[in-house]
Amino acid sequence: MSVGSTRPRTSAATRGVVLVHSAPPALCPHVEWALAAVLGTRVPLEWTAQPAAPNVLRAELSWQGTPGTGARLTSALRDCRLLRFEVTEEPSPGAEGERYAFTPSLGLFSAVMSVHGDILVPEERLRTAVAEASTGGVPLPDAIARLLGTSWDAELEAFRRAGEGAPVRWLHQVV
Repeated sequence: MSVGSTRPRTSAATRGVVLVHSAPPALCPHVEWALAAVLGTRVPLEWTAQPAAPNVLRAELSWQGTPGTGARLTSALRDCRLLRFEVTEEPSPGAEGERYAFTPSLGLFSAVMSVHGDILVPEERLRTAVAEASTGGVPLPDAIARLLGTSWDAELEAFRRAGEGAPVRWLHQVV
């Protein structure tokens, strides 16, 4: 099953980043193959030790491509269930940005991002959260935290901090 973007396909260009926060060494070639399949070019990542967890590696890739590439990259990576990763796609003409986060314990989080990096929560999702809270379901603060990806941020924060100052590789999609 693929993670689909709801935005219309355009010829506009966008860019984004793939942050593989933790990958077992045996999965690293598979990650590179999955990214290459989406981007249409070889993707040799620079893998470094992940100080936040023993026996795992981390890598970063900045990419450029058409809108929706972030969703396709996410689909390709989420089958590697032992990864922790984030994919962001910047807004482009006629389309908001997107953010995806995946952890083995929480699964996939996706959100629409504004031009300034804020998460945009669709009105209907907010209405549903309020309605469920008013009938004794999930408390509203917990529902809003889920809509904002708070649990994913909490789990990934140590991995993000451990990667500060790591090298970033730029890759332009071959179209």
